[in-house]
Amino acid sequence: MSGERRYFLDVKKSARGVSWEHRLDARGENLALGMAQSHGMPEIVARVLAGRGVSQEVAERFLAPSIRELLPDPVTLTDMEKAATRIAEAVVARERVAIFGDYDVDGAAASAMMKRFFAHYGIEAEIYIPDRIFEGYGPNPEAMRDLVRRGARLIVTVDCGTNSGPAIAAANEAGAQVVVLDHHQVGGALPDAVAVVNPNREDDLSGQGHLCAAGVVFLTLVQTTRILRKKLSAPPPPDLLSMLDLVALATVCDVVPLVGVNRAFVVKGLLAARQMQTPGLSALARVSRIGEPLNPYHFGFLIGPRINAGGRIGNAALGSNLLSALEIAEAEAIAETLDRLNRERQDMEAAMLAEARAEAEAELASGEGPAVLVTASDKWHPGIVGLIASRLKEQGRRPAFAVAFDANGIGTGSGRSIAGFDLGRLVREAVSEGLLVKGGGHAMAAGITVERKKLGLLRAFLEERAGAAVSALRQADSLKIDAALSADGATFDLFDMLEAAGPYGSGHPAPTLALPRHRLADARIVGNGHIRADLRAHSGARLQAIAFRAAETELGKFLFEKRGATVHVAGQLAVNHWNGMRSIQLRLTDAAEA
Repeated sequence: MSGERRYFLDVKKSARGVSWEHRLDARGENLALGMAQSHGMPEIVARVLAGRGVSQEVAERFLAPSIRELLPDPVTLTDMEKAATRIAEAVVARERVAIFGDYDVDGAAASAMMKRFFAHYGIEAEIYIPDRIFEGYGPNPEAMRDLVRRGARLIVTVDCGTNSGPAIAAANEAGAQVVVLDHHQVGGALPDAVAVVNPNREDDLSGQGHLCAAGVVFLTLVQTTRILRKKLSAPPPPDLLSMLDLVALATVCDVVPLVGVNRAFVVKGLLAARQMQTPGLSALARVSRIGEPLNPYHFGFLIGPRINAGGRIGNAALGSNLLSALEIAEAEAIAETLDRLNRERQDMEAAMLAEARAEAEAELASGEGPAVLVTASDKWHPGIVGLIASRLKEQGRRPAFAVAFDANGIGTGSGRSIAGFDLGRLVREAVSEGLLVKGGGHAMAAGITVERKKLGLLRAFLEERAGAAVSALRQADSLKIDAALSADGATFDLFDMLEAAGPYGSGHPAPTLALPRHRLADARIVGNGHIRADLRAHSGARLQAIAFRAAETELGKFLFEKRGATVHVAGQLAVNHWNGMRSIQLRLTDAAEA
């Protein structure tokens, strides 16, 4: 909500270097008060809803999102009728079908959904996932021709294809037709496919640009099922709602905004996931040692990274193979492999991150530092640069790139942005200026290919184009606080009510609560660089807190220095499950002098 800056607890500079501000302005506080009184909900819950643009009129429906109410009519997406009709024709004619997917969680989930749909009708569709290192993102002409040589008459691309004109032309020339189901921004002319269903194409007026690829696939399968009901008397239509666990997984892991039907996808998909009916998901939950009901945190930080590990440093098809597996034994074997690859990925990431952080800190040591951090090495694994860029962005509070150069001086890089800065657009401008071999992405993330000899020019270009905007965003950077709370008030009842206002993620941030003037009784390192803190209220009430990956950060230094002192802390309420016991804890994200 707009207006003059209102500092929360008068914190103008926290341990992380940001101010704390009220999420609500005076008008928002009045709205929250009215909502609490009219619906009989705790004021803290009403403040959370008001701070996320939920009006008093829709508050009750918002707390119980329904697929039936929120699912858009699929045909409002441009080309949907063409796409669903062509897929239905393939089912009726029992054609050979190939699915070309991306190597991340969204691509794996979307590919698995398509494969399971065709399998329901007795059609064995082949999934092809490109190798991240050797083939890069999206369809390439040789792979498409190869799929046609192996018999494919229809190729469905999922989570890719919008910007793959030459590859789709190659498939057409070889004798196949292509349907594109995607959600990425359009970088030029659309390819010559039977249909390009992408809610982010300029002539799509559906208003569903927040969908991930798995969400687009789900809508496509809804419309295809409608058509097949009229064409086939048997078998009965597939249970599409049973696939919502994969839609929820992809929606969380692709960090798309949790608005509209995406909220219902995640709420209902988590309910489906907890039934453990998808062998791949249940196998991954076991190897991830999740001993509690699945929630978005598990998807985003435990299950998603294991699926991604296959595409980063192993076999890119492992994720889609896992999520489409019907046999428990097969799923468990793949899950074990992904768990091992994830441990290897973590070791590689730790070594790369130490080197990248040293380079970044050297750049930031003198004054404000560059607007966009660019780190590079010829020793890094190109499959992990996105993770490094994400960590550097968090550390430097500015957009960041990490680039892995090969022996020929060609770098594969990945960038991550801060809220309010469109990194994808900047990358496309760098391509048009001839500074990049290729590049693309969206507002918050981008991929690039760059020659070593042009790295200096690229740095200068980024500084020139991004300097003023990034500086303004950094100066305005603040932690938005929803409400104040004491350790006494951190109860299971409050946690459950706040959860009902979720799920939380991109576009619908988790409530950040401030605990004023609590004594930091203890702070110690646990696990892999996390900090466990023991907070005491004035009344003597205790609350355990955990600050993830904070040991080497400014927040970590602050917590160690202030042991025994009275401080303000901020974070999100969570439930910790340990040895069959549940306890409320705070996921501590910032702290400040009291």
